[in-house]
Amino acid sequence: MRIGFKLIAEAYSPTEIVEQAVRAEEAGFDFVEVSDHFHPWVSEHEHSGFAFSMLAAIAARTSRIELATGVTCPFIRYHPAIVAQAAATTALLADGRFTLGLGAGERLNEHVVGRGWPAVARRHEMLRESIEIIRLLWSGGYHSYEGKHLQLEDARVFDLPDPLPRIAVAAGGPAAARIAGELGDALFTTEPRADLIAAYRQAGGDGPRYAEVPLAWAPSIEEAAESARRLFRFGVTGWKVQAELPNPVNFDAATELVTADHMAGQFGCGPDVSRHLEVAKKFADAGYDRLALINAGPDVDGFLDFFSKELGPALNDL
Repeated sequence: MRIGFKLIAEAYSPTEIVEQAVRAEEAGFDFVEVSDHFHPWVSEHEHSGFAFSMLAAIAARTSRIELATGVTCPFIRYHPAIVAQAAATTALLADGRFTLGLGAGERLNEHVVGRGWPAVARRHEMLRESIEIIRLLWSGGYHSYEGKHLQLEDARVFDLPDPLPRIAVAAGGPAAARIAGELGDALFTTEPRADLIAAYRQAGGDGPRYAEVPLAWAPSIEEAAESARRLFRFGVTGWKVQAELPNPVNFDAATELVTADHMAGQFGCGPDVSRHLEVAKKFADAGYDRLALINAGPDVDGFLDFFSKELGPALNDL
């Protein structure tokens, strides 16, 4: 079991995200993963820094902690050739501490380049082609690729790390979990679903299983739950909503009726380590071995101190 810290790039400035990663290393976390967004989720979010720039700065400021994108959509807003180059460079700067998390994306971030928003089945086809292109470019030399959706013409990534980055594929359902098993090196989810691990393994996957664990630390349950409502209420809508809405104003409308009580039912809220362990244990029991802790509470430093002194040692027992 390895424990990570989720860097919420929509809620904090790029400089603060880098500082949080440095403090996470000092607090004893094994890895950090940062969201790769163009837009934030809700109106209370006022940031959305470029993930690979923040990762480069984190690599320069840290020495031990592993880094990951959580996650990058490698088509539409990006081309997979650019992702292949960005990931290879990041892995070099981080001395091999980088994992490339990939997924089928959200309209929120991808519609901005004016290329439309395909149905999920087509996005899964594009994800498959993207992973094939990235691995092709990571094999060295010049390559071309002619896919159903994506093309590559006479391209080469010159600076390649050894070893190459691990690719973790995000899954909200069995179809994406099978892509992770067939083409990825690891699985990435946000729910404690054993069925996704089963689909991943049935498709040949035998690597790490990443999951984001929803927590909110504060001196009281009420303060923690309200902060979670303010910062993370979009998370209770589910992936069928999260993947389809285009802007923060739409998520504000979709989550208008979400209350702090709703959040307290899904997040580990408050100062009691037992409640946080209860939520994390669901993921461990389901078979996940890379737990990225979200802190939707109002005090990042307080959460990191809580992890260092209480939660981290308790999680070791999982």
